[in-house]
Amino acid sequence: MKKHPTLFGLICLLVIPSFLWAQTNNDELKPVTRTYALTQATVVTEPGKMIEGATVVIKDGLILAVGKNVKIPIDAQVVKADSMYIYAGFIEGLSHTGIPKAEAQQGGRGGGQQAPQVKDPGSPPNDLAGITPEKELAKSLKPKDKSIADMRKLGFTAANVVPNGQMLPGQGALVLLHGDNADKMILKDQTAFFSQLTGARRMYPATVIAVIAKWRELYRQAELAQAHEKAYKKSPTGMSRPSYDPVLQAFYPVINKDQSVFMKASDVKSAYRALSLQKEFDLPMVIAELKQGWHVADELKKRNISVLLSMDLPEDKKGKGGKKGDKKKEEGEKDDPFKAEREALEKRKMKALKEHWTQAGNMEKAGIVFGFSTLDVKSKDVKANLRKMIENGLSKDAALAALTTTPAKMLGVSDMLGTVATGKIANLVVTDQPYFEEKSNVRYVFVEGNKFEFEAKKPAKKGDPNAKVAVAGKWTYSFEAMGQNMDGILELVDNDGEISGSITNTAMGNKSTIETAELNGNELSFSIKIDGGGQTVTIEYNLLIDGDNMEGTVSAGQFGTFDLEGERIGTPDK
Repeated sequence: MKKHPTLFGLICLLVIPSFLWAQTNNDELKPVTRTYALTQATVVTEPGKMIEGATVVIKDGLILAVGKNVKIPIDAQVVKADSMYIYAGFIEGLSHTGIPKAEAQQGGRGGGQQAPQVKDPGSPPNDLAGITPEKELAKSLKPKDKSIADMRKLGFTAANVVPNGQMLPGQGALVLLHGDNADKMILKDQTAFFSQLTGARRMYPATVIAVIAKWRELYRQAELAQAHEKAYKKSPTGMSRPSYDPVLQAFYPVINKDQSVFMKASDVKSAYRALSLQKEFDLPMVIAELKQGWHVADELKKRNISVLLSMDLPEDKKGKGGKKGDKKKEEGEKDDPFKAEREALEKRKMKALKEHWTQAGNMEKAGIVFGFSTLDVKSKDVKANLRKMIENGLSKDAALAALTTTPAKMLGVSDMLGTVATGKIANLVVTDQPYFEEKSNVRYVFVEGNKFEFEAKKPAKKGDPNAKVAVAGKWTYSFEAMGQNMDGILELVDNDGEISGSITNTAMGNKSTIETAELNGNELSFSIKIDGGGQTVTIEYNLLIDGDNMEGTVSAGQFGTFDLEGERIGTPDK
């Protein structure tokens, strides 16, 4: 198993003597073996098919064998997967995973930068107008971007990644979610001609209508340019030499139907406009990040258009925190003359929410094959939103297909990814319960045979907001991370409800002042800031107080969350 020096370095800063920091600031250690045997698991080889009590053998990044009576190589590291479930690694149908968020600004410019001034806003340079379909993904992909680890932790092992930008941001590529070299992470290039109906700022094309007009103009120019190049190549005599415009040349695979246009079309108007372009030019097209697909379902079915549904779902905010407000209205506004209107509005809102939640299930019932797009969703919402779709009519087999076999087929990599089968790339996700169960945990993820291990989350204990506890005092604490025991002293002062104090670690003896401390009943939360190798890292503590004992978690964001225990040993130093 590979060690992650960034996490280990952070732990060293917290509690381990400084000389160990120098020892861990090296390159990642090579695994002892790249041969693994996952034994006695339920292997879901593809949606609707499984083998119980099976073994999966991985060797040199490939699946060597799958089945019940599998010979385990002598050099294999055995992973006891009893009662666990093994699936093919999930695939993001269209995503920005690995692309820094700063590039989401206009034209890929970083946050806070103003749009450049152009001499002729009616005819700006292509790059400033967001027209860069020739742009290669490797130039934007950052292997260490946090989003890669976030999605991998959810079970995603590959992603059809496209650059950020405006109308035509660039070329998509199928990326394996592990590695330190962008070019080597790309499994398949030019998987998507990415397009969206996003206008430029203060220059042409600024509006949706202008974007569509520009799209038509570029496509027709590309047809003429390609015809000119072919004719010139066949017989150049008497012909002017082609200009070889990279923007127009990027359209050639689409014109030849060798590459699909992945059109982001979230709302119903965008979907209809995308379908209009598809019909006009007979484009190979995938409608992506679709959020209002029920309006165009019949047309999608009729034309056999590929679809990537958005994993971003609207929340029922009223259901999350609206009960108190409702009670107040019932008590204080019984004679509200607008009660009927408000109730009608709430019904319309709930109907709109249900349309989003039931979209995937209704697509399944209509026989429309779809995958998932993750352009807009936050990684922390992915699993909850999948469960929301399942609760509202989507079958688990269809959900799994949308994560595995469908995107693999859509991207032309079914011979490499999408199922658990001998000879395929060892992209796997291993869970302690069936993946779509609420309490399931991802325990292992393999990306081309590279193993990542995750701890199972313990059920969080709930605090009591009405409890009365005393937090002031000197507390010991301890937690374990990366096989190292971390301990120290926490000193807390309660000044009429204002909590302050400091935390010290035993190994290094340094003291940090706690910030943003808040006590809600018996639940105490606070944070500290440390210098984590040139960047400020926020460490968050969430603790439950029970008399002279405490327990909870310490979280370092992307570096992990660890269980903490402690006890009061005296009063704080004055």
